[in-house]
Amino acid sequence: MLPHALPTFWFNLTLVRFREFWREPESMFWVLVFPILLAAGLGLAFGNRAPEILKVAAVTPELATSLRHEALLDVGQLTMAEGEVSLLAGKVALLVLPGPGGSVLYHYDESRPDGRTARMLADRAIQRAAGRLDPIAASDVIVVETGSRYIDFLVPGLVGMNIMNSAIWGVGYSIVDARRKRLLKRLIATPMPRHYYLLSFLIWRMLFLIVEVGILLAFSMLVFHVTVRGSWLEFAILCVISSLSFTALGLLIASRAQTIEVASGLMNLAFMFMGILSGIFFSAQRFPDMLQPVIKVLPLTAAIDALRAHMLEGASLAQVGHQSSTRGLPAK
Repeated sequence: MLPHALPTFWFNLTLVRFREFWREPESMFWVLVFPILLAAGLGLAFGNRAPEILKVAAVTPELATSLRHEALLDVGQLTMAEGEVSLLAGKVALLVLPGPGGSVLYHYDESRPDGRTARMLADRAIQRAAGRLDPIAASDVIVVETGSRYIDFLVPGLVGMNIMNSAIWGVGYSIVDARRKRLLKRLIATPMPRHYYLLSFLIWRMLFLIVEVGILLAFSMLVFHVTVRGSWLEFAILCVISSLSFTALGLLIASRAQTIEVASGLMNLAFMFMGILSGIFFSAQRFPDMLQPVIKVLPLTAAIDALRAHMLEGASLAQVGHQSSTRGLPAK
């Protein structure tokens, strides 16, 4: 092969990568459409909204009257038997009944957050109705600021998930499929330098990274006013580093798997393992301490923590690198 023909060769190889992707509608959906649907659905579900009104039940009229002083409680009066059935069925978060010596008994499921919240609100209402005065006056200042919402926390996780998903599947699956179809042997038989084949994947990943991250970020900024507080250049560098890391993981899986079935299993395993533990939808600090050392070494954890620190706090690359070297970033 003539030297001047080599650039054309890797250009055509890169073009093949794009054509393989565009000809797979499923790939386009999972990489381009699915993250936007997730951002839209979760952003609307957990976006700014009025405080949740919790349903509680009281056994006596006196308790019901006291509870109605709390605006965040929807109070109903039920018999003891009806209240227990409603509590077990999840129709009410709390059942309030009189106890011995003028005390009050709260029946609720401690594992349910709405039950614990209802218990706190109910006790506050009953104590104040009985004449309790707060020794220190307090008032609320409600803060609704860009960067502190759930959607702001979610978008960096979705960006990291999308980069991982497209890199692992786009590289690993394509190589295993080419091996299955014996295309690799045909390419090796040509005068093409072998590194050109991997170079085509690298160029494709870098070019497609602009599309997959840009579409999701543009949607989040237009619809939910998500911002990037750090430098756009450093944000791009973080995305490139993350993409290279997951591309390497895709190559590792492709080098070990001999069949499509094995490759799909390994890729799904990697995606599910990191997708659950790395804190895409909620902070990874919610998991037990015994799992934290494992979570901290996952590539997706490092990528999402770095993206969140940069987008939400404006952390620089130097700060992100230092924090990642000390077992990860602080939990949100």
